[in-house]
Amino acid sequence: MSLEELKQEIKKRRTFAIISHPDAGKTTLTEKLLLYGGAIHLAGSIKSRKTQRHAVSDWMEIEKQRGISVTSSVLQFDYAGCRINILDTPGHQDFSEDTYRTLMAVDSAVMVLDAAKGVEAQTKKLFKVCKQRHIPIFTFVNKLDRYGKAPIDLMDELENVLGIRSYPMNWPVGSDGRYQGVYDRQKKQVELFSADTTHGQKARQSVTMRIDDPALRDALDADTYQALLDDIDLLDAAGESFDLERVAHGDLTPMFFGSAMTNFGVQNFLEEYLRLAPAPTARLSSDGMIAPEDEQFSAFVFKIQANMNPAHRDRLAFIRICSGKFERNMSVYHAKSDKLIKLSQPQQFLAQDRQIIDTAWPGDIVGLFDPGVFGIGDTLCTPSHKFQYEDFPVFPPEKFARVQAKDTMKRKQFVKGIEQLTQEGAIQLFQQAGAGMESYIVGTVGTLQFEVLEYRLKNEYNVDIELVMQPFEVARWLAFPDGRAVTPASLRGTDRGMFVYDRHENPVLLVNNEWALGWITDNNPTLELYHVPPDKKEV
Repeated sequence: MSLEELKQEIKKRRTFAIISHPDAGKTTLTEKLLLYGGAIHLAGSIKSRKTQRHAVSDWMEIEKQRGISVTSSVLQFDYAGCRINILDTPGHQDFSEDTYRTLMAVDSAVMVLDAAKGVEAQTKKLFKVCKQRHIPIFTFVNKLDRYGKAPIDLMDELENVLGIRSYPMNWPVGSDGRYQGVYDRQKKQVELFSADTTHGQKARQSVTMRIDDPALRDALDADTYQALLDDIDLLDAAGESFDLERVAHGDLTPMFFGSAMTNFGVQNFLEEYLRLAPAPTARLSSDGMIAPEDEQFSAFVFKIQANMNPAHRDRLAFIRICSGKFERNMSVYHAKSDKLIKLSQPQQFLAQDRQIIDTAWPGDIVGLFDPGVFGIGDTLCTPSHKFQYEDFPVFPPEKFARVQAKDTMKRKQFVKGIEQLTQEGAIQLFQQAGAGMESYIVGTVGTLQFEVLEYRLKNEYNVDIELVMQPFEVARWLAFPDGRAVTPASLRGTDRGMFVYDRHENPVLLVNNEWALGWITDNNPTLELYHVPPDKKEV
């Protein structure tokens, strides 16, 4: 491998996550990018009952039944000389932790807004994470085939609610819910779309004309044409000037308008995104910033997924390649175990469809067969250059339930399932002090995760569970400054909560509310409390 070859491969890569509030059309947009990229030939609508097709990126059976994404999926394809790695994330707030880990592995993010609803609650939360990490954000205003807010009002909302200025790269042509096309501000031309006769399953036909082309005036009514000219004048005179450096720092978002469901403006967005979005960038490590052009291989694990292939009951670790060239069967240093590991059977994905690969480059997402050695946040690197990438912050759990197998004869499968889902990061696992091994206390960010837990244990491990919700809403990891062991006997007031241990045997106290926590801290003045394990950072 030459340095020039490495640089050329890096230059081709675009690795991004798609984020949004539930039902803004994120997964549909993902499908349409695949459609225009040639990765699929017929797009399936999540809500289409006529065809009974499901989104390619929603591969879990529960996702198909519920019509929501509950885990991030990896989608890779080529378009216009670029290798695109899309990470489609869960939109529901109960799966924020999975989304956050995914955002650690990308170089930019596409934020999808519903034109009628604008900036919604989960959009704010995910935007905040992107902002904290200075991730460049590209905005796609979706559902222009329906009635919605005026484009100028959506620009104001981005600034007033999220605190980010926007630069519309295109502008819708027409009026509310009856848009006929988009105006490309850079090319100064209008793309008018034909009627959608395939219900969004095939690429939309269109014609392109200059803004001053007489044929455009004939194609639009006089009011629509004049309104477009007025809007262009207003944007040019009073709008933001485009600054790619501000985009790179997450201070300005390029804004696009379209409809993923009807393929309106999708191709324009894809091509402009590839032109503007950053290639893979440097990553922070214990040895400082590691540039992708560094010829020494390095990567980190950002996701673990069990049972993607139900027939084989396999377990995959997803890695983000950060530097150097990945080669099949290479041996790398695994920082956590302090051992060399051979990386055989590397795979790349179109959701659950996969193929074995021989090489990959910085920015690429690769799946590795995991016999149980990998953990989220693990660093892999060349043995001659040992270091660790920054650790992943974690979310404090807010919901708790006691979980046990209904059939004690299936305890082995139950324990295996619980432990694998814990290693995936889908749940946090606790054991009550003094209790037997027949049940666990499971902590999650949201209640929907318990439904997924119950469903997956049943369908992937053939175990029915009894799940009893607990009244606790606050978890605190405990320590004494002098290093003494923290036990129920060493504390006053633990009867006001539940004393448990996490899977690394760190002591944790679960209580109903902050008032109960305050009583315990008042009665144990030397006790130190943490929202997350002491060696972790909180999101």
